[in-house]
Amino acid sequence: MIDRAVEYAKHNTPNSFRVAARRAQMEARNARMRLTVPVVTRNEFDNVFHCTVRKTGSQWIKALFSDPAVYRHSGLLPYDPRFYSGGVTAPVPAGRTGLAIFLSHKRFEAVPKAGTYRAFFVIRDPRDVVVSSYFSLRNSHAPMGDIPQARRVLQEKPKKEGMLHVIERLRDKKQFGQMRSWATAPPAATFRLFRYEDLTGERQAEEVDRLLRHCGITLPPAELEALLARYSFTRMKKGGDAPGRISHYRKGAAGDWRNHFDDDIYAAYLAAAGDLAEVLGYPSRSEAEARDGQEPAAT
Repeated sequence: MIDRAVEYAKHNTPNSFRVAARRAQMEARNARMRLTVPVVTRNEFDNVFHCTVRKTGSQWIKALFSDPAVYRHSGLLPYDPRFYSGGVTAPVPAGRTGLAIFLSHKRFEAVPKAGTYRAFFVIRDPRDVVVSSYFSLRNSHAPMGDIPQARRVLQEKPKKEGMLHVIERLRDKKQFGQMRSWATAPPAATFRLFRYEDLTGERQAEEVDRLLRHCGITLPPAELEALLARYSFTRMKKGGDAPGRISHYRKGAAGDWRNHFDDDIYAAYLAAAGDLAEVLGYPSRSEAEARDGQEPAAT
């Protein structure tokens, strides 16, 4: 009943009511988990922080860390700071996993911490982020915040102009800069970078296990396999046919940008993001085209 009410609120009420409904949903689930799920292992860290940018599987990661299996082997309850006073720059209470924190590394470091912690930042090829953002904003993201205005703009524009508009939007919202800040931050034991492509790829179980262990969480192999099966992209997409939900689970293929970027779009991307893809460890345009057996584009 609560989940249905929240889903209705996401699409039909002002943002303030929507946030309150999401907070109520999370607290109700956490209360049920405390009462019904025994904790077999307490995490050595006071907090875990999931840091990222949009269109890097943030809702999928949130689902994993909100699952009873993770709570059973960590004692950490999910906590989305966007639903609470102070938002992402306020301290996350001890005993919680702070989810979907959209901050640069510098701003994250400035957030007060409750005690010991581990953080991870999920990266993705920024060119694929552009493509995923375009289709999500234009077609399917829940109509919250400034999404309705962005959707109207994109639906009025041809695809190419829409892609150019999304690149400007991501630049203005500092999304490219946030990814760069984490990639160039001094190495530290407290945080680690993980690739979206690895977390969702052929070696998913191995990579998710590596992520969880970095966070001080160890799941038995059978429980990890079951966890990933519960939140496979195929299953989550089938469960998200309501408008605005399917967008969270559009699992675009790595390198899909090559199907959508022409010379003009790529030039606009470079003006906005520079060498970000290469800094993050992804192939340049010429390297990607060479792998595909294509003639490298003029630069």
